[in-house]
Amino acid sequence: MAQTHIRFDWAIKKLLRNKANFDILEGFLSVLLNEDIFIQEIVESEGNKENIFDKSNIVDILVKNTQGKLFLIEVQNEKEHDYFHRMSFGQAKAISERLNSGDAYDKVVKVYSVNIVYFELGHGDDYVYLGETHFKGIHTHNELSLSKTQKELYQIQYPHEILTTYYLLKVNNFNNIAKDPLDEWIYFLKNSEIKDEFRAKGLSQAKEKMRVDSMSTEEREKYEHFIKAERIRQSEIDSAIEDAVAEERKQKEEAKAREQEAKADLKKIILKLQSKGFTVEEIAIDIEKTVAEIKEIIGE
Repeated sequence: MAQTHIRFDWAIKKLLRNKANFDILEGFLSVLLNEDIFIQEIVESEGNKENIFDKSNIVDILVKNTQGKLFLIEVQNEKEHDYFHRMSFGQAKAISERLNSGDAYDKVVKVYSVNIVYFELGHGDDYVYLGETHFKGIHTHNELSLSKTQKELYQIQYPHEILTTYYLLKVNNFNNIAKDPLDEWIYFLKNSEIKDEFRAKGLSQAKEKMRVDSMSTEEREKYEHFIKAERIRQSEIDSAIEDAVAEERKQKEEAKAREQEAKADLKKIILKLQSKGFTVEEIAIDIEKTVAEIKEIIGE
């Protein structure tokens, strides 16, 4: 097969949910957040349970670390115009499902929404984006910080340390030149390949545990079915896009032809009126056009 390692979107459906493979996800999250992350559990719900052959190609898992922080990791291959809305819903759902009735709001845990997308989302040429909520004064332009009591109680300084932090990885924007550990991970996410010189945390474990040739016969058959289905799906998407572009081009060409035909008919009318002695100004009033438009139509 083209890939030397299992694709990340397949692995996250099954392989990376296994506690024995937490070190791979821990490495990825540690590199992304630039701090050591240790996973306590994979938190399952009706919204993110594994379904290998689900028609939807949206994959997400909710990870809880030893400090109680939640990491919502989502992998998306299909283009969705409302994906940012989905991100907002996902973090809200992750919080609400973990808050028991009667709990104080300070029991709400910090959520990191990590979104790995394989399509053009938004307009921007970077491949890793960070989104946080900062409150800035509209008059003073200073950033709102927590009160002294809040700082002492929660041991943090700013509201964004409580509110959801978003990471958006636009994998296809990466130029395949790995300059740092995060780039090495992005390279792997994009190409399903781990180069021998890569040293990023978690990649050595991924290199060993995510080899295609280490899969059982049954697992490999399922994986090959998944890859085949993805190729068909992508081909269908590409064909739909090509058809839409072709149809739009056809409609534009037809509209242009109709416009040129109407302009030619109008030119005949103007020239006929001129032959009968009407001035350009009189014709303009009669057919509700400006003098400039009349002259443009007849080529003066």
